[in-house]
Amino acid sequence: MTTLSSTTGSIVGSRRHRARRRHVVIAVLLILLAAFFALTLSLGQSFTPPGEVIRVLLGEQVPGASFTVEQLRLPRAVLSVLAGLSFGLGGAAFQIMLRNPLASPDIIGINWGASAAAVFAIVVLSLKGPAVSILAVTSGLGVALLIYVLSFRNGVAGTRLILVGIGVSAMLESFIAYILSNAPAWNLQEAMRWLTGSVNGAQLDQAPPLLLALAVLGGLLLSQARNLEALRLGDDTAAALGVGVARTRIIVIVSAVGVIAFATAVTGPIAFVAFLSGPIAARTIGNNGSLLIPAALVGALLVLAGDYCGQFLLPSRYPVGVITGALGAPYLIFLIVRANRSGASL
Repeated sequence: MTTLSSTTGSIVGSRRHRARRRHVVIAVLLILLAAFFALTLSLGQSFTPPGEVIRVLLGEQVPGASFTVEQLRLPRAVLSVLAGLSFGLGGAAFQIMLRNPLASPDIIGINWGASAAAVFAIVVLSLKGPAVSILAVTSGLGVALLIYVLSFRNGVAGTRLILVGIGVSAMLESFIAYILSNAPAWNLQEAMRWLTGSVNGAQLDQAPPLLLALAVLGGLLLSQARNLEALRLGDDTAAALGVGVARTRIIVIVSAVGVIAFATAVTGPIAFVAFLSGPIAARTIGNNGSLLIPAALVGALLVLAGDYCGQFLLPSRYPVGVITGALGAPYLIFLIVRANRSGASL
């Protein structure tokens, strides 16, 4: 009896420790995110005292600060956070569902679907603003459906879906290159800015649709957090635990693709944020519950901090997609080399 009580106490203590670590990590991520958000509003090419920033946010007109904070810095920071949350949440959902770190929208072609549609809309159809966004979102969902159908054979295997996605990505990249090679100069610059992934020229009126998509589709993803954790154990085990595997996959795919497509339509395909957020979150919290919320916060930090670094901490100004791409590419190579040396399968 004493041994049983001791074992039970040990298990309960271990669970409490894991829960405590998870809460601490989430709290630290929130504090860092708030700190970077405040930094981007106060410090740029010029310094705006925090008191003036607060007055502007409360609706006061502060000479010299209102334009800088309200028109330039605030939209950029808000869209960076919303896009980062979307990329991090959607990317982690894919990686968990397919049990593969390469199963992120950056790798399997979903971002390229939205990008191809946006470039076609800008260069060929001469569209701008909401029309480009709507076409990009629709195309991202369509490409995701195509990849799912092509990779479906008695279910969807993660490796098969990734390989099909890489093939579709190559086709879409070729299509984009063809469109750009025939683009007039006045459309080429806009298309390239969109393709790079950037929050340059951000406007606050772009935030509400993305916020709504994040609230609805992100909420659906979070509602499937427990089912996703069960899918980590394999489809058969998840089904034995009472999880509707097919239903969960459909909900997760539609929700993750949707939230990523909305973010891509606003900022362009910010490279490797969806790919990096899940692994970074996993290293910080360990095996302590769902990765969805920590990955979303990591994604927001990556975009917000990456944009700030690209604007103010380097000799030249770079879009945030260049900074995150520089971080993500070495990690992708490391991941492939490690798996190759260990003989493991990606």
